[in-house]
Amino acid sequence: MSLFTRSRQLSDDTAEGGAKPDGDTGTADAVDGTATDDAAENAAPAPPPATKPGWFGWRHRYPRAARGVSLGTTVLAGALVLFALLVPNRIEGIEFASFVRIPAEGVLLAGLLLALPPKPRRITSVVAGAFLGLLTALKFVDMGFYQILARPFDLALDWILIQNGTDFLRETFGRTGQVLAVAGVIVLLVALLVLTTLAVVRLTNLMVRHRPVAGRTILILGTAWITCMTLGVQIGTVPVATKGNAELVGNRVEQVRAGLRDARVFDKQASVDAFAKTPPDQLLTGLRGKDVLFTFIESYGRVAIDDPAMAQQTDAVLTEGTGRLKAAGFQSRSGWLQSPVTGAGSWLAHSTFLSGLWIKNQQRYRSLTTSDRMTLTKYFGKTGAWRTVGIVPGVRRAWPEGKFFGLDHIYDSEHLGYHGPYFSWTPVPDQFSLEAFQRLEHGKKDREPIMAEIILASSHNPWSPIAHMIDWNDLGDGSVFHRIKKEGTDPTEVWKDPQKVRAEYRKAIEYSIRSLTEWVERYGDDDTVLVFLGDHQPVPTVLAGDTGKDVPVTIVAHDKKVLDRVADWGWTDGLKPAADAPRWGMDTFRDRFMTAYGPRG
Repeated sequence: MSLFTRSRQLSDDTAEGGAKPDGDTGTADAVDGTATDDAAENAAPAPPPATKPGWFGWRHRYPRAARGVSLGTTVLAGALVLFALLVPNRIEGIEFASFVRIPAEGVLLAGLLLALPPKPRRITSVVAGAFLGLLTALKFVDMGFYQILARPFDLALDWILIQNGTDFLRETFGRTGQVLAVAGVIVLLVALLVLTTLAVVRLTNLMVRHRPVAGRTILILGTAWITCMTLGVQIGTVPVATKGNAELVGNRVEQVRAGLRDARVFDKQASVDAFAKTPPDQLLTGLRGKDVLFTFIESYGRVAIDDPAMAQQTDAVLTEGTGRLKAAGFQSRSGWLQSPVTGAGSWLAHSTFLSGLWIKNQQRYRSLTTSDRMTLTKYFGKTGAWRTVGIVPGVRRAWPEGKFFGLDHIYDSEHLGYHGPYFSWTPVPDQFSLEAFQRLEHGKKDREPIMAEIILASSHNPWSPIAHMIDWNDLGDGSVFHRIKKEGTDPTEVWKDPQKVRAEYRKAIEYSIRSLTEWVERYGDDDTVLVFLGDHQPVPTVLAGDTGKDVPVTIVAHDKKVLDRVADWGWTDGLKPAADAPRWGMDTFRDRFMTAYGPRG
């Protein structure tokens, strides 16, 4: 076949819609390659592949289900925003009525977003969503602080307490428990910020798409809020119209300002010391030759004495202790002190008691411990008449503040000779700590008088498991407590029931009091003077609504002359203060004590 005939046949085949004969395409390509390339270049570009609409085509294939999911997501977004706006910052405030209120902030924000142009509206919705998430997180933190410290989180001064909280988790539940808890909190915080932001953006877009309906709804809600606020409409005791978020933010702004001012106020207070110029030989003359022990019982608050659920058992222990001490030749007087803290923050109470200053926050504590302020323990050391020691079983790492308190020697949990188990947070049981003090200091022969600061830890939260009294001769190196711990309760079970928590708290306080009174009965002598007190009230779970900060304080002495010097204090005979016994601020004790036992006391 000639080349001309072959080309004519191909043209005819193409015109008729026929296909190229098999086996002959190579020759045609070789001959007509240039023409083929030109055609390809001149051909129109192929259209892009069709994209699948929404959710990888799922919305297109299942439109009804997609609409349902979209509606559900919008409802959840609305519920989340409403929850964030209305949730209180205290657990006891969470009730149905709290979530059927009209939040002023929500109405105003919706109106603002609807009025803004597109770009500012998008920015504002994102910022508002993130801020709402942060505000909700702050409310959750407040819940925790109210449950532990009976007060809200201080944005200016409380950040250090977060580290203390993580340390408590590690010491109570181990390193793994600490890491899991911290990681969980971080994940929840990030999720909360993301979700509230997405929710506000989604609701904003919905309002814009339905602008007339949204406008009328905002107008109706605004009118209803004004009406309910004016008339004081309530559901039970909960007002229907609320501006709680604005009040919360306003309070926190003022709180931060007060925290910044507080440093100046505290510096002025700390500069005044009535005994700063008193010569050493004129200090504490009424106690020369005595062993003076200042002992703090962790969480020993007024609730242990006054609460009907605990009063009978605690009264029996105090009455028994008073009788046993009296039989051993000791007398006692008791009153009340008001602690600066509740639930936790023992070091703030200790430093308040010893410094004569109101140490109510960590900023004041840091200022105090980096100053030259004289504490009660320092004044004992200044006289040169006492060896000053600290028994601090709750300390298990470096404690640089110990030098500030002027102690010649400090025995922490690693230096008491204890080889038994921890009892949850408590490193060393109280009975063993007191026996160690006897072995290491008080029981030595030919020693000088001792002033000791003793911080007992067995009644520290979570009060489960707790130790119990055993024969003093069986304490050994503390290994016996392994068996005692196994016999104790499980904190995870105890904390499921507030009544069990309160019962274990009471038992822990009873154990601490018995440890101390039996030690005095066993080892005390004519020169023993014991001052013991609670550092603060326990957590609100135990307080059951009690908002007081009172703690008992007691002076025990064998020498009658010691108690005669405080006869005008009006304190109650025995280990239990009367309900109407004098009540002083804890910061006033230092000066009262030093005056009573000074030359003119």
